[in-house]
Amino acid sequence: MPPLRSTGPVPEAEHPEYAGRYRLEECLGSGGMGVVHLARSGSGLRLAVKVVHAEHAADPEFRARFRQEVQAARRVSGAFTAPVVDADPEAGRPWMATLFIEGPTLSERVKRNGPLGSLELRRVGAGLAEALRDIHRAGVVHRDLKPSNVLLAADGPKVIDFGISRPADSDLRTETGKLIGTPPFMAPEQFQRPRDVGPAADVFAMGAVLVHAATGRGPFDSNSPYIVAYQVVHNEPDLAGVPEDLVPLLRRCLAKDPAERPTADELMGELRAGEPEGSAAAFIPAQRRTEQSLPAPPAPGAEAGAAGRRDRRLRLAAGLALLAALIAGGVVAVRGLADEAPPATAHAGPAQPFRPWSATLGAGGENLTPLCTATTAPDALYCTAPGVKAARLGPRDGGTAWLVPTGGTATGKAKNTGAEAGAAPVLCGGLVHVVTPGRARLEALDPATGKTRWGKDVSAYANVLHAGDSVLLVAADGTVRALDGATGDERWSERMAPGAQWVTGPDGVAYAAAATADAAATVVRAVDPVDGRVLWTERMGGALSPVQASEDALLLLSTDADLYTDAVVRLGTADRDARRVPLTVPVDQAQAVMAGDVVYVVGAGGSLAAVDTARDGAQRAQRWRLETGVTRASRPVVADGHVYLTAADGRLLAVDAGRGVLLGVTKPRMDGGRYTFAPLLPAPAVANGTVFATAPDGSVFAVAAKDPARW
Repeated sequence: MPPLRSTGPVPEAEHPEYAGRYRLEECLGSGGMGVVHLARSGSGLRLAVKVVHAEHAADPEFRARFRQEVQAARRVSGAFTAPVVDADPEAGRPWMATLFIEGPTLSERVKRNGPLGSLELRRVGAGLAEALRDIHRAGVVHRDLKPSNVLLAADGPKVIDFGISRPADSDLRTETGKLIGTPPFMAPEQFQRPRDVGPAADVFAMGAVLVHAATGRGPFDSNSPYIVAYQVVHNEPDLAGVPEDLVPLLRRCLAKDPAERPTADELMGELRAGEPEGSAAAFIPAQRRTEQSLPAPPAPGAEAGAAGRRDRRLRLAAGLALLAALIAGGVVAVRGLADEAPPATAHAGPAQPFRPWSATLGAGGENLTPLCTATTAPDALYCTAPGVKAARLGPRDGGTAWLVPTGGTATGKAKNTGAEAGAAPVLCGGLVHVVTPGRARLEALDPATGKTRWGKDVSAYANVLHAGDSVLLVAADGTVRALDGATGDERWSERMAPGAQWVTGPDGVAYAAAATADAAATVVRAVDPVDGRVLWTERMGGALSPVQASEDALLLLSTDADLYTDAVVRLGTADRDARRVPLTVPVDQAQAVMAGDVVYVVGAGGSLAAVDTARDGAQRAQRWRLETGVTRASRPVVADGHVYLTAADGRLLAVDAGRGVLLGVTKPRMDGGRYTFAPLLPAPAVANGTVFATAPDGSVFAVAAKDPARW
């Protein structure tokens, strides 16, 4: 077992001296579930010992999964994996020792030296296919094959980390609706039918891994795991940059239907058949350098690798519009027609007598989750859904004031056309702005009648965001075109910050954050959306992604090489004072919201933590951590001392923001159909003492904010 990743200092409590009889030496890395240490056996063999985090040791389900990981790793031979030497899943801190294998992960190799060439790609692919054949013959399905779980050893690639693998005869079954895996490398059936996942899912993952190895990005890239999930299930893979001779084979690996994918045996044959005669020399990767090592000279292809990383960031920018709409947008509370509300602290007015209600928006098909925006001036709820371009609902009773079907005019009923809603409506310049399904057109509607006031073709832009009364259209090359939200007239156009990620604040200022080519630093710019002036520029260390702007600060998340969030960063927008607070445990698929100095972070698995950026050190900064029991959660929303979030099955949760105590949960609202995975997870909103949320069954519902225990 290799180092998982380097995430900086690990809390002292995560450094036990022994695991069983093995004295633990240096810390090799830390992941979401455990810490990996270097150790030695009695005979001097170097071992990698994985010790689970203390907070997971008390979780019976985690212990069961860890026992399964040990069993699965022991079932497969050591020729293509890291052999298990010893383990104790029943220890106070469960641990497993495997033979230490020298060599970088595929993720590290691509990050450091750039994409693999065609011949090297075939060799790695053939080795992976042989490893999968061995794993599948042992009756095991890995289910989490990804670049960071592939070690490039001197004698060929090794597959590691069987933490969520499943033997065919295992008694530990996946629950319906439970998402387990890493979205960019998961097969469609892992999202749709988790109980039916078989060896073909590993073949799909291998195809995605090889695309990453060939291009530096995945075939379904986006910063949002939920957008990735939708693309995996519905869209064709992006194979641009893959060697032409491998495109047909990888396209078969990435087929939506498991039956259409090749077997591991077939992959071995086809990959080896394409190698030039006499080219069967083993691939020997560059060894991992320690901090004491002298710097190596630039590797061949390093410049191309940097260009590949820049290209990857440009491609990631193409998903930012959907990212903002599906995660940061969702169900949003807005203060009035002219101002977009801050996503962190939704406006909440005084509580009034209220009766909970539920209304269905859209009908038929799948993925019905509506996307809504709540406003207080006027008191209204604006929504979109499959088959519904826009609708205005009454926040007191859910009644429909007007509704515009997709491709139609305002009416009282919706006719589902099967189109997918892409973004929640936004109030800007006194009008309701809607991005039509397919992201081809931006339309501004009259909030009283739903009639179109103006429209623009936005198909050439990767991102559409609203800042005050301006609309910013951001192209993949960094060109920004600003429109007047009331009239649609152009205000300015400028090329700035290619590959940047954008967020907007309640004061109308837009913020662009772009990583440097080596991802060692991030440049943040504050932009006036009215005239395009750059108000200030700040260079910050590390790879940072902006997630929210408040009245006085910008919240950014720091990610490591494997895209785990390892720290939160609060940047003061007035004095540019930056506070970086490491997390006690790296978070997978993190989403966060800021309320004052406190940041609330939730990740895959539903662990919600409150981090105080005014305190130093990970342990002191963490106020509390709550295991919500939710497998997937929306972006949190903070209002009136509560943290609200939506679960993938349609449940709405309320947590005490100060104590980290679960206060209330609504019932699940699934569609009852064959597919139990919902790709959209809109955040809830709070306005006038009411919490609004949406669910996969197509419902929009409202409950009183004051008494979550009675939900």
